[in-house]
Amino acid sequence: MRTALLQSSGRPGSTVENLKVLDEAAGRAAASGAGLLVAPEMFLTGYAIGDDVARLAEPADGDATDTVAEIASRHGLAIAYGYPERAGDAVFNSAQLIAADGTRLANYRKTHLFGCFERDHFTPGEQPVVQAELDGLRVGLMICYDVEFPENVRAHALAGTDLLLVPTAQMHPFQFVAESLVPVRAFENQMYVAYVNRVGQEGEFEFVGLSTLAGPDGFARTRAGRGEELVLADVDPAFLAASRGANPYLKDRRPGLYGSLV
Repeated sequence: MRTALLQSSGRPGSTVENLKVLDEAAGRAAASGAGLLVAPEMFLTGYAIGDDVARLAEPADGDATDTVAEIASRHGLAIAYGYPERAGDAVFNSAQLIAADGTRLANYRKTHLFGCFERDHFTPGEQPVVQAELDGLRVGLMICYDVEFPENVRAHALAGTDLLLVPTAQMHPFQFVAESLVPVRAFENQMYVAYVNRVGQEGEFEFVGLSTLAGPDGFARTRAGRGEELVLADVDPAFLAASRGANPYLKDRRPGLYGSLV
């Protein structure tokens, strides 16, 4: 499945403008043969927008979701994106996956909040593994800081995730996560990992780009630079199956030795 990574910070503070950016990117991705477009963390509203996080937050089935579903259906590709989700009095840092026919497939709430900004504005999610079936692949969702916890990604591996989507707001000076940690996560858990970042200065944060699709061999299939960019790479189920057959990590685990970790 050809997968497009939209590396962009969009237009912080304007859901309407960000939906336009998403629409344009979906058109380019579809024209390049992509079956899936992945946008960054908090893409629909912007990340460093202060109290506007709560003001712009919508339910998982809100108006913005309806627009994303229409974009996905019109261009004929699935879309995963980050947004602030309102559920009652709580606001979650969420990511949603919409199928190419506009169906809502999965919604994930970030479980590990990073820094004072996120802890001040969001409630942490409680469900670590969220998955959906897409074009014969088991696709999982995670957000940014979540992927830095090895237990999180291993839980996905044990649940059979083939492609892990990670909308991200990765900031300076932590670019080693995109450069080194993400490919290692893909290798040690035998899956593809799509890590899709914001770029440039936004409030107090400098986002570093470097979005990547890493394969189960630990090599990047594509890697963006530091600017606005749409990059594409293929997720190959046959290669994944062969890699899992050759790599014994999951088979050689001894869970009985790890009880002290939790």
